[in-house]
Amino acid sequence: MASDRLYLDHAATTPILPQARAAMVEAMENWSNPSSPHGDGRAARALLEDTRRRIGAALGWGGQIIFTSGASEAIAIALGRASFDRILTSPVEHDSVLRVTPQAERLQVDANGLLLGPSRRCEEEGHETILAIQHVNNETGVIQPLDAIDRKGAVLFADCAQSAGKLPLPDADMIAISAHKFGGPPGTGALLIKDLALIRPSGGQEQGYRPGTENLPAILAMAAALDARTDWLSKAAILRARLDAAIEAAGGEIVARNAPRIPTIASYRMPGLSARAQLIQFDLAGISVSAGSACSSGSLKTSHVLHAMGWDDARAGEVVRVSFGPDTSEKDLDRFAAAWTRMAGRAR
Repeated sequence: MASDRLYLDHAATTPILPQARAAMVEAMENWSNPSSPHGDGRAARALLEDTRRRIGAALGWGGQIIFTSGASEAIAIALGRASFDRILTSPVEHDSVLRVTPQAERLQVDANGLLLGPSRRCEEEGHETILAIQHVNNETGVIQPLDAIDRKGAVLFADCAQSAGKLPLPDADMIAISAHKFGGPPGTGALLIKDLALIRPSGGQEQGYRPGTENLPAILAMAAALDARTDWLSKAAILRARLDAAIEAAGGEIVARNAPRIPTIASYRMPGLSARAQLIQFDLAGISVSAGSACSSGSLKTSHVLHAMGWDDARAGEVVRVSFGPDTSEKDLDRFAAAWTRMAGRAR
């Protein structure tokens, strides 16, 4: 990345932490297939299992851990191979959830993207139900209060791609995480699961639930990233409040302004200028932001999340997302706010 560019798209991916990079490089120097029966393979297996325990301890998780290629694969395993006949989810989930649950029942959300009345739907008799809900929305930053939801005995699956490594994990039965969201390498993640009986096995590695050789260097790097975490959310909250104030002063609108939001993600509407035009102008100014999820922003389709929250196409099409990392500074956000203010003035 050029030194004069400003990167504010950490919700899409955040740079690999030095500790994670060092752990991965060291592992690549000398590693073997953990499934091999010889001494080198047994040593790799011991290291893999020790790392599994480290990750569980770092996340405060006492259940099983299945290593995957990321949160999307963890979601596909959990919801695609669930031992249940009914899935409830929301219309504001990540695309990776919506893709694997085309027949799921969708709950409603309010104007802030918060769930409306899931308990009534969960308690319907005659079904074994999974409630699949994102902990932190990847577009708006809205935090679903999962621990406060009355799910009436339903199994809770939580997509924690945006919250793991930042917020305490919710008390869920299954959780998806992704290393590259908290400073680990891309292409690795995990499904945390309290009881393996919740999903059907597929054969192969990871106790028969995920075939394919485990990516031990990347898994070690993921553990190192979790171990290296620092409490920077309080700083991010101060920065986000500063940016929120600047955007509103310049005539912008904050998405889900009154909802509980993680301090690292904010979405803003600039009246009169499309998100596509904003992204181009920000990019020319050396600033990287996005419009919604990185998994779909290549097509720049209108956000399904904003639609579910009651936004029409015109307003939703004027929203961009800004997301922070541990090194984001007050100077960085002042630079973004100045560019935003100039652009909004021209749009008016």
